[in-house]
Amino acid sequence: MVEIKKIEEKYEAAKEENKSNANETVYSKTEILEATTRVKVTTAMVLDYIATYKDVAENNMKQYGIPSSIILGQGILESGAGTGPLSVLANNHFGIKCHKDWNGPSIKYDDDEEQECFRKYDQAMESFQDHSQFLINRTWYAPLFQLEKDDYKQWARGLKNAGYATDPKYPEKLIAIIERYQLYQYDAEVLGKPFTPVNFSNQVTPSSNADLYQVSQGDTLYSISKKFNISIDDLKRKNNIQDNALSIGQNIKVK
Repeated sequence: MVEIKKIEEKYEAAKEENKSNANETVYSKTEILEATTRVKVTTAMVLDYIATYKDVAENNMKQYGIPSSIILGQGILESGAGTGPLSVLANNHFGIKCHKDWNGPSIKYDDDEEQECFRKYDQAMESFQDHSQFLINRTWYAPLFQLEKDDYKQWARGLKNAGYATDPKYPEKLIAIIERYQLYQYDAEVLGKPFTPVNFSNQVTPSSNADLYQVSQGDTLYSISKKFNISIDDLKRKNNIQDNALSIGQNIKVK
């Protein structure tokens, strides 16, 4: 109970930092991601999520045949890029409920009904693994595995048709995330195909977005502020940074 209490306090603190807000439009510069909940995230937070889990998604694609783009897109949408309550409280990044075959830890959370049972994991990596096994071990998802491995649009629609989500707009939301962040590039990597970027409206990528800087070894807020002629306070405000800690590979908004 002490551990759960600490995690709940962490989630409440995240909300206080304006990461959760139900009164915004989908796919503005600040994203509203909605599946089991609605959470507000910045573009930099989504890019950090992609950087953290893209290798996991690619490995799962190789092992199970599920497109990396679908795995990452669903993770971003379902977990609010790792900031939603189920991902914070239970490391559950895909909103997977307990179902009859689940014997592991669980958590109660209000979703379609009050206090529904959701799976809880010790680590987020376990959630990604379970998500892949969840799809491959259920017969109603079998038609998905007859699709081309890089046909993310048909996979997104197939997930909805197979009953993965009740939201009628789920495929459109998932496809929009995949195209906005060019997640299909990771499908191409796994398949050994050349990656050809396609221009979609409101698209963001770490390499093409001049407003973002990826943190390298030795970088500090001070050195980044000097490099881009921006104050440290402005850097913190733009990126919701509360202290001076940075991570290698982290994407920092600099404009």
